[in-house]
Amino acid sequence: MIHLKKTSQKCNIKNLYLKEEGGNPTGSFKARGIGMAVSKAKELGISAFCIPTAGNAGSALTAYVASSDGQAYVYMPETTPRVFTLDCEVMGAKVSKVKGSIRDAGLAMAKDNINGQWWDITTLKEPFRLEGKKTMGYEIAEQLDWILPDVIIYPTGGGTGLIGIWKAFQEMMELGWVDHIPTRMVAVQAKGCNPVVQAYQTGMDHCTLFENPEETMANGLRVPKAFGDRLIMRTIKESNGIALDVTEEEMMASIHEFGRSEGIFLSPEGAAVYCGSKKLIATGYIKSSEKVVIINTGSPYKYVDNMS
Repeated sequence: MIHLKKTSQKCNIKNLYLKEEGGNPTGSFKARGIGMAVSKAKELGISAFCIPTAGNAGSALTAYVASSDGQAYVYMPETTPRVFTLDCEVMGAKVSKVKGSIRDAGLAMAKDNINGQWWDITTLKEPFRLEGKKTMGYEIAEQLDWILPDVIIYPTGGGTGLIGIWKAFQEMMELGWVDHIPTRMVAVQAKGCNPVVQAYQTGMDHCTLFENPEETMANGLRVPKAFGDRLIMRTIKESNGIALDVTEEEMMASIHEFGRSEGIFLSPEGAAVYCGSKKLIATGYIKSSEKVVIINTGSPYKYVDNMS
């Protein structure tokens, strides 16, 4: 169970909580879903896996596959920080660096896997990563004494966690563990790659391909088009949520601000959601009396090259 910490009131909200995911194996929330997926695959006799990644998913896959005596084939953009490549290589993955974005990495992987010799564990192309990710929703509920928050703010690239948390809340309703879901799900993206924000602003139920995405220190947010884009948009709509973006400068300023006020070093994705929370408080979307959870999806230490 990963810690849920109540922050100070320096941003003018009484109940702002940080869900800290950096304590997971390999340092991010990716361990939740991929641990589940690899375990199920091993049960089914599968031992060879492939994945396109911006970094953390590759690290998680490699770790769990190594511990189950399998083989991982990891494709990542050539601009991915070196630490992620090293992480995967140390644990035995076959790493391919690809020019472009994670989408290009996925296309290169699909070409090499044309015969299906590896199990494709790409976001939402198999069912078990989502089941692992939804445990964040159950933990949030338990840690808040089964009173769901008013708002959850989530850094959205592939969007599995956003979808999974909402799925968990709906299951709790069906089980009778909660009597209503007050939660509005908020997606935060980087300004230079914001297909979900553009779809939300234009009222679309899906995302169009974001051409030529800009580099971002939050490389997990550089997803030009999520495979589960319709599920992301449905989650936002069903929860009466919203989507917004933040700039690189805003992320960096938020890293320093949160560090100095809370004594916590956020990842760039965590800084993005913290910045998003401040914007939504300023606009009145979040009221000072509401209970809000922001999610820091991983450890900041693999991102230090991006922050310099």
